[in-house]
Amino acid sequence: MNSTAAFQDPELCRSLLARLDSLLRACGRPVRFMEVCGTHTVAIFQSGLRSLLPESLTHLSGPGCPVCVTHDSEVAAMLDAARLDNTIIATFGDLLRVPGPNGKSLKHAQAEGARIRVVYSPLDAVQIAADHPDATVVFPGVGFETTAPAVAGAILAAQARGLKNFCVLSFHKLVPPALRALLEKKSDAGGGIDAFLLPGHVAVVLGLAPFRFVAEEFGKPAVIGGFEPADILSALCIMVSQITEGRPQAVNAYPRAVNDEGSPAARAVTEKVFQPADTRWRGLGLIPESGLVLRPEFEEFDALKRFNIVPQATRPIPGCRCGDVLSGIITPRDCPLFGKVCTPQNPTGPCMVSTEGSCAAWYKYQGL
Repeated sequence: MNSTAAFQDPELCRSLLARLDSLLRACGRPVRFMEVCGTHTVAIFQSGLRSLLPESLTHLSGPGCPVCVTHDSEVAAMLDAARLDNTIIATFGDLLRVPGPNGKSLKHAQAEGARIRVVYSPLDAVQIAADHPDATVVFPGVGFETTAPAVAGAILAAQARGLKNFCVLSFHKLVPPALRALLEKKSDAGGGIDAFLLPGHVAVVLGLAPFRFVAEEFGKPAVIGGFEPADILSALCIMVSQITEGRPQAVNAYPRAVNDEGSPAARAVTEKVFQPADTRWRGLGLIPESGLVLRPEFEEFDALKRFNIVPQATRPIPGCRCGDVLSGIITPRDCPLFGKVCTPQNPTGPCMVSTEGSCAAWYKYQGL
């Protein structure tokens, strides 16, 4: 049995579920935990764990889906770039249907004649720029600390090749500032969350230290977890034990993939190209130092500056409560549009667009 299969073992999972139930009884109160990763969202539903969790344990989805937290104004900026003459938008496929102002998306722009290419890597966009010297290739950079190093690497590759027709719309987000904003938010969002299941992929880059404030300043257990059923259950057991004992800590429960120090090389390439900046998140608003913009020495690759695009404030999508879902205030089923006018076939909000979105996961695995 390989190492991954071992964490899918049904007997091990049953044992961990029994232990979790016992720990919750000892805790003596309900516990609400939030996972902060779209991959965890899907894993919890796909494995059937959500339906097996004890009733006193409530699962909330957080702002860990990169497509979902992309702000309307950022989608509007992508659409502005798509309308420019002699421009090719080279994008990941999951961005195509993300709604912006008036429900318009890159898919609509494509139907109206915009040149849009789906790529699987930022380096693919660099190659498109090399193959089309008569056009400007714009890559919309979204995602968290996991994707930023690859985009930084693509910019360095374009610079090394002397490509002047490649640029990036940098809308990357940083997870720790979003968690801080969530915990500081003057609503039920922060106060109603007892513990956090931290994103394993982001932690591969960041390590453990950037998440310690969750426990040290806010008194909430924060556990880095893997994505197999036993990984998740083990992390939940650690959370509940900490709550019962009154000793919240940040813990790395995914050591086979995450080094406590993270990846200095990945952080170094990101820091070479990008610097932190205030950024808007869907549902959480403007969060200080929570995004990445290009450093002045890489300004020639900044699409916003090259085309003088200024992301504008936009009206929220009428009736859409994706922001409240991302903040853990409601579950998808509480949104009045869920499963009615908003479905995976005809999504109104981004949480139903992305395969990592909580609304899409609820719809696929929980039904109406």
